[in-house]
Amino acid sequence: MMRRRLILGISVALCVIAYLCLRPKDSVQTEYLTVSGGVFGTTYKITLQADSDYHGSIMRTLQEVDNSLSTFNKTSVITKINNNEPVTLDEHFIKVFNLAMLVSEDTDGAFDITVAPLVNAWGFGFKTKQMPTEEQVDSLKQYVGYRAVSLNGSKVKKQNPHIMLDCSAIAKGYGVDAVADMLKAKGVKNFMVEIGGEVVTLGVNPKGDNWKIGVVKPTDDSLNINNEVMEVLEVNDKAMATSGNYRRFYVEDGKKYAHTIDPASGYPVQHSLLSATVFGPTCAIADAYATSFMVMGLEKAKALLDRHPELMAYFIYSDEKGENQVWKSKALKVKE
Repeated sequence: MMRRRLILGISVALCVIAYLCLRPKDSVQTEYLTVSGGVFGTTYKITLQADSDYHGSIMRTLQEVDNSLSTFNKTSVITKINNNEPVTLDEHFIKVFNLAMLVSEDTDGAFDITVAPLVNAWGFGFKTKQMPTEEQVDSLKQYVGYRAVSLNGSKVKKQNPHIMLDCSAIAKGYGVDAVADMLKAKGVKNFMVEIGGEVVTLGVNPKGDNWKIGVVKPTDDSLNINNEVMEVLEVNDKAMATSGNYRRFYVEDGKKYAHTIDPASGYPVQHSLLSATVFGPTCAIADAYATSFMVMGLEKAKALLDRHPELMAYFIYSDEKGENQVWKSKALKVKE
């Protein structure tokens, strides 16, 4: 009897040891942590499964991006370029500039980081003014055009010194990517990085499921207090960005002027597309195309998606009766 008990005990011990050896390391339950705060004039929230929240590394990464691409930072790389001051370009600026040029070519100029003078003139940029005259718009258009700027080694070459750059339609997404890349380098395998609604996910959420992200209903809300969710999407190892004209706008003489400026016309866009949520391989790419689609409008945006299988989109638009409608890529997973 004693021998049978001993054999049974050894067998159980061996089974436990075998389980521990064969069990995937990822199955060890490390706590999910959340880090939040303010950056880029908005908020950030990062949920990750790790032994450390890496808050110091996160803040250093975001500060690097701000020092490079923020037009509100008086000593940033882009500010010095706009002021025609000598400056050495850093890795962040070069990456964003080159990506911006590619998207500009692909969208026939719907995306254009030289649109800053017009954005400022309409009161939505880093300089304040509102309601330019037709003559002022025509005058400023001579300084807008992505083909008028280029990289010459480590310097930006402008065809006109009055050209100004504004990377706000891509920099926030790039900042999300930068934090995500840092976390990956630290070995973090499950996280969601969100900055002002732009998101990158990897792995699974605390419940072990795909990350779930709500698409906000595009209701005029300049104070950003209405966050009614229109639909919840399941996202896995994807980046997401949204552009819409329901947050930043003003009304003058009964007419609404939204912040998305068409570089070709020089005026705020006026069409049925209310918001564009784009999913892509990086948040910078999703961010840039979301803005592009808002400039292009629904039909042109859908046509562009046909040649970009790596992109998915969720569009909310207004129909002939003024009611909200949805068009979305077939590959998007909606939470049941």
